[in-house]
Amino acid sequence: MKKTGARLRAVAISAAATCLAVTLTGCGGADITHPSAARARPAATTQAARFGAVDCREAKCIALTFDAGPSENSARLLDILKEKQVPATFFLLGERHIEKYPELVRRMAAEGHEVASHTWDHKILTQITPEEIREELQRPNDEIERLTGRRPTLMRPPQGRTDETVHEISRELGLAEVLWTVTAKDYTTTDSALIQRRVLAQADRDGIILLHDIYDGTVPAVPGIIDALKERGYVFVTVPQLLAPGTAVPGQVYR
Repeated sequence: MKKTGARLRAVAISAAATCLAVTLTGCGGADITHPSAARARPAATTQAARFGAVDCREAKCIALTFDAGPSENSARLLDILKEKQVPATFFLLGERHIEKYPELVRRMAAEGHEVASHTWDHKILTQITPEEIREELQRPNDEIERLTGRRPTLMRPPQGRTDETVHEISRELGLAEVLWTVTAKDYTTTDSALIQRRVLAQADRDGIILLHDIYDGTVPAVPGIIDALKERGYVFVTVPQLLAPGTAVPGQVYR
């Protein structure tokens, strides 16, 4: 797992120069749907009911999301989220993650978190063939459905890189793309206090916070992030709850 974390850290740092102008939003020029716009297009009652009682049209909502797990740190993170009564959205990798920690994938779903895809092996989707894109998205979907009984409806493209081909294939597979508005760049530091400060400086209503529980400094920062944002009046929700009573539309990009 340390090697995996180092590999992803190197990839992320290398991507930083390319994505510098869009650090908070992900790369790619697609039209973006804001959560408030999604909420203006209500879904059928039977779809919206599973998202719980929080109404983000009224509440000051924010979504906590974690990429690239499960990892050796995920059990502790789940303990914290359970203690704080906070739901999260997990964008999971397949190879060396889902396949290594299937019990954590089941636990995430059982404890009410949204389980989504971050591809099978973190390939940059805009740099591979359509057939490879389809495999990168299909394989984690199959494994998550096998483990949890529910097929993912959301995915996060590695490094936020997406294009029309990715949108088209995501639409075919029933996946909406979710980017972010807040990043702690936790792949660059093990300083938990710094990670917390970065998140709190960027947090806003309807925000989507990007963190990675594979890095050593991230999980220790989570309790302080949660407590500080609750003090500011935020309500933590999953990404589907953030969009409700609308639902994420396959092939569209949300941030």
